[in-house]
This record gives sequence, structure tokens and C-alpha cells, in this order.
Amino acid sequence: MKRLLIILVAIVSLTCTASPLLAAEAVNTATEVKAPAAIANATNVNTASVKELEKLPGIGKKSAAAIVAYRTEKGNFKTLKDLSKVDGVGKKTLEKIKPLVIFE
Repeated sequence: MKRLLIILVAIVSLTCTASPLLAAEAVNTATEVKAPAAIANATNVNTASVKELEKLPGIGKKSAAAIVAYRTEKGNFKTLKDLSKVDGVGKKTLEKIKPLVIFE
């Protein structure tokens, strides 16, 4: 009986000690899986249509059309700063779309 109690205490101790490590590993794995998916689902502002751009937060029909018009007239965007030159795209909008856009 005493041996069984000692074994149970050891198992509980190991479980409690390992749980934070397993939880941290699960978080890291989830982050690693999400990053490539986020990039795969990102909107390329240099090839996106007005309809595709409208799906971005803070980008309405007018702003999307302005982005396409600016891109057509002046060439591809290279950075978020380039997007800020488009009428209707301000700092708040840029912060919202920053993780959702690419320039390739």
C-alpha cells in the first residue's frame, strides 16, 4: 500500500511539472502552423482586384479603387509607406492591414 501511494505521488508530481512544458510546446506549435497560413492568405496589393482589396479591414470600395488606380498609374507598391500615399488610406487603416498584406 505504501509503495502504491509513493508511485501515485510521483506520477502526480511528474504530471504537474510536465503540464506547463507541454502547454508551452502546444502554443509554439500553433504559432508555427499559423504563420505560413497567414502568409498564404495574405492579399498581394500589387495584384489584388478591387473586390479582393475590399475584404481588408478599413478598406472600402473607394479606397480599394484608389489603390488600384494609384498602382496602375505609378507602379507597384513596395512597402506600407507607399500605400499611405493613396487617398483614403491612413495610419489606422495601415495598422489594421499590416499583417494581412504582401507586396510581392
